[in-house]
Amino acid sequence: MDSQKNENLLNLALDTAPAERARSLELNVGYDEIEKTWEVIVKYHGSLERLTDLGIRVEELIAGYAILTVPETQMESLAQIEQIEYVEKPKRLFFSDLQGQTASCFAPGSALYRELSGQGVLVAVIDSGISYWNDDFRKPDGTTRIRFLWDQVLGREFSAQEIDAALAAGSRQAALQLVPSIDTSGHGTAVAGIAAGNGGEQGAAYAGVARESDLLIVRLGMPRADSFPRTTELMRALTYTVNKALELEMPLAVNLSFGNTYGAHNGSSLLERFLDNISEIGRTVVCVGSGNEGASGGHVGGSLRMDGTYTGYTGGGLRTNQTDTRVTEIVNTNDAAVTEQGAIVEMTVGAYESGLNIQLWKEYSDRYLVTVVSPSGELFVADTDQPGKQTYRLGQTQILFYNGEPAPYMTSQELYFDFLPAAGSSYLESGVWTFRLRPLRVVTGNYTFYLPSGVVRSADTRFVRPTPDVTLTIPSTAAGVITVGAYDPVYEAYADFSGRGYLYQEQVNSRTSDAFVKPDLVAPGVGVIAPDRDGGYASVTGTSFAAPFVTGAAALLMQWGIVLGNDPYLYGEKVKAYLRKGARPIRGVAAYPDARVGYGAVCVENSLPW
Repeated sequence: MDSQKNENLLNLALDTAPAERARSLELNVGYDEIEKTWEVIVKYHGSLERLTDLGIRVEELIAGYAILTVPETQMESLAQIEQIEYVEKPKRLFFSDLQGQTASCFAPGSALYRELSGQGVLVAVIDSGISYWNDDFRKPDGTTRIRFLWDQVLGREFSAQEIDAALAAGSRQAALQLVPSIDTSGHGTAVAGIAAGNGGEQGAAYAGVARESDLLIVRLGMPRADSFPRTTELMRALTYTVNKALELEMPLAVNLSFGNTYGAHNGSSLLERFLDNISEIGRTVVCVGSGNEGASGGHVGGSLRMDGTYTGYTGGGLRTNQTDTRVTEIVNTNDAAVTEQGAIVEMTVGAYESGLNIQLWKEYSDRYLVTVVSPSGELFVADTDQPGKQTYRLGQTQILFYNGEPAPYMTSQELYFDFLPAAGSSYLESGVWTFRLRPLRVVTGNYTFYLPSGVVRSADTRFVRPTPDVTLTIPSTAAGVITVGAYDPVYEAYADFSGRGYLYQEQVNSRTSDAFVKPDLVAPGVGVIAPDRDGGYASVTGTSFAAPFVTGAAALLMQWGIVLGNDPYLYGEKVKAYLRKGARPIRGVAAYPDARVGYGAVCVENSLPW
């Protein structure tokens, strides 16, 4: 039975047979097939002690958030507990994969470079791990700059003393016998090097931004060897880093270079709200890459408008020539009887696609008929005023459709389509799929579609006429973080892959709050030179590698303000404000803030309040 305390995706997962869930990209995320338990994120109040009587494991985080491990048989009971306010299932996280110092107004050899190095500030990199033996992360005497390394995969925390003992072992192989934490992809090593590497033997030429900061490293865990980290691992990591900074009594700059596309992208999910809360604990700044979905073809958005003039059967109950500037309603929903302006969204599905999901987000006050048409012409029609789960089969594709309702923390309505190969098929029907939105009642008319991250779908699977706006990945959409897009410093041009901001720009410009302006700014993200996992340096591209420039810049500002005593309150939103104010213009952008580049390119020198 569906619960209004559960997010829509969780309700659909609980209402779907295990065999079908196992074929889905998202529905089984958080479910342990061996223990028959669900891992979920909850917002709660009061005490959760009574949950242990139901066999539920409780892991409390901060600010009324917790991660629960719940026997499948108790999931319905969980939502009935008064202290539980809202429940979400985990989502998968995907890494958002030149020399950037000069472009960031922090040139080696300058007075600013000599004065500021990040010393006294803790830089946390939550990522794929780190090659801790790399010279970039050592002090001049050869000892480590890493204060703590928490490897979620191994389930172990390593102290600086343990890492130093490993470094003294004489070889990398001997070191790994003592501290067996590795970076399998090299992503985390590159990110840490850009934010805080010291350049190793190359010195200033390849140094990162906060080259003398202390490091706090979290290697994100993966539930299975072939899977991606989940939002629950991220929330654990954030809680860990903030608590460590409080314990060490140090200002903290956190770097997150990953995200996902699931959600309304308006700050309403528990993860986004959690980020806002964590950003307010201690002297903390959280920097998040905007993602690489800008040019992936995974988003379509727009506004349906009704001019109030319709033709149809006069005896069919159709209101004709109805003009209302706020609401227009059609009583007769017979397709043959109504001709109106709607929206047609086409999506190509590539060959050999084994699974896909599509989110449609809309205003709850609007009502549409949504027609889904397969490449072979089969179709079904859903009314957005009829909530709940429905199952359809169109050719060789089975579609699990869930029509959601608003939640305690969300005013938007979600329509979720999970495409699975039908029984007897291995792949979805390829070709052009069509979504038709027929408006029955329109107040705002705003709608937006999302596909999964480009990392997990074929390059041929995309919207035919995509909208690049609102392609920020979550959690870069959280209001309290510094959201960082990418630009090419060689051409001084916006990088088209970089996640963009708000779709309805005229609404942003009319708001009194600046929390809706995302990204906040951009940093070098094309051809960035960063430490390689196995030694040396390599060129990397993506917003993953733009975000650490800003993380390092935030560390420098906090060193200047807090450590050097110029401004003990230079953290949190104040750092964001200073970085926004000091941002440089980007070629081709005339007005700021801009949906692509925010307030401009990061510039450390201009951001300091001299």
